[in-house]
Amino acid sequence: MKMIFDNFKIDLLQPNEGEELFNLIDNNRARLEDFFAGTVSKTRTLEDTLAYGVEIQKRINFISYLPYMITDVNTNKFIGLVDVKNIDMNVPKAELGSFIDEDYEGRGIVSKATNLVIDHIIVEYKFIKLLCRANSRNKGSIAVILKNGFELEGTIRKDYRTTKGEIVDLNYYGRIFD
Repeated sequence: MKMIFDNFKIDLLQPNEGEELFNLIDNNRARLEDFFAGTVSKTRTLEDTLAYGVEIQKRINFISYLPYMITDVNTNKFIGLVDVKNIDMNVPKAELGSFIDEDYEGRGIVSKATNLVIDHIIVEYKFIKLLCRANSRNKGSIAVILKNGFELEGTIRKDYRTTKGEIVDLNYYGRIFD
């Protein structure tokens, strides 16, 4: 299901879009290293990214990972991502992550995209809880999280290893849907 707002569309990553994913990550690699370490480590080269894309498609089919790509319809380029991960259908709950290309920062695009993805996955997958994790240094992500109605549930100490190997604390934010 495609979601559209302003000059942007949001859709699940498709099997033939590995190169576009690589370009988005590669153009923002330095900014993403600390907060998207897993994705950055699996997309170091185009070949790595294409192989990762095959893995992602399997995970989409099993509803264990749902990467929603934000595309600028004027350029047809990926400019961001809202991903749904750590899905637990027993509850059901999931974690959201997001980022936006540096050239599109500060325009509210990722906040709007996150809101649309939330609305979609609540209806489609019947999640009753969503969570977001963010390091206190990641002010942009925290702003998106708060704008989308999440509340701070607590800080988990020494919870995440960055690409550079630093182990950092993460704030956990939750939102309940009944």
